[in-house]
Order: sequence, then C-alpha cells, then structure tokens
Amino acid sequence: MAARSSTPAVAGKPLVLLKFEGAALLVAATVLYWRSGTSWWLYVILFLAPDLSFAGYLAGSRWGAVIYNAAHSIIGPMALAVTGILTRAPIETALALIWFAHIGFDHMLGYGLKYDRGFKFTHLGRIGLDEEE
Repeated sequence: MAARSSTPAVAGKPLVLLKFEGAALLVAATVLYWRSGTSWWLYVILFLAPDLSFAGYLAGSRWGAVIYNAAHSIIGPMALAVTGILTRAPIETALALIWFAHIGFDHMLGYGLKYDRGFKFTHLGRIGLDEEE
C-alpha cells in the first residue's frame, strides 16, 4: 500500500482561530479604511485586485504559488502601510488597508498561502472537494 503524500495544513481549533483572525483583519482594515475618509469606490474596485495573481499559475504550479503568495502575504501591505505612514501619504496607507482587508477575507474563507503542489493546496487546508489523486 503506497503512502499518500500530504501537504501540511492547519486543522481543528487552530484552523477556526485562523479563520477568526482573518475576519478580524478584514473588519479592522475596513474600519480603518472607513476612518481614513478615502473613497469607497477605490475600495470596491481594488478589493479583489490581489486575485489577479492567479495568472501566475499560467507559468505552472511553482511560479503560480510564488506569485500568489507574494500577493497574499501581509509583508507587502505592511511595507506599503509603513511607507504611507512615514511619508504621510494617505493613498499608500489606504491601498495597504484594502490589501489587508482582502487577505483577511481570503483567510476567513479558508483560502491560504499556496504550496507549489497546486492551487488547491494551502496552509489552511485543501480547497474544494476531496478528490482521489
């Protein structure tokens, strides 16, 4: 009997906690965005922009995961937020808040950072129906 390879993922109560953490990030970023007074049209238009990174999968699973993860890690919006705050550039801060909100939304729904095994394999578990491999 061959061992089925598995991709490490969070399960159980830690997964629930990480989903609540995502919801908290979404709510906090959205409230701070609201307090910034920036146009809601910008929020609506850019909320799903990080998902354009799906196009990286056209170059294969390895590059797709690298590009997707770059757009869905908090490192990018954190750097943008710090830059916006230090340079007193409210648009950069607003863009970072939208980006944070998107990441929180994805994590709340269970979409995590990707493994190069394929799009369905994330740090928060496998996405989609459990199919035989």
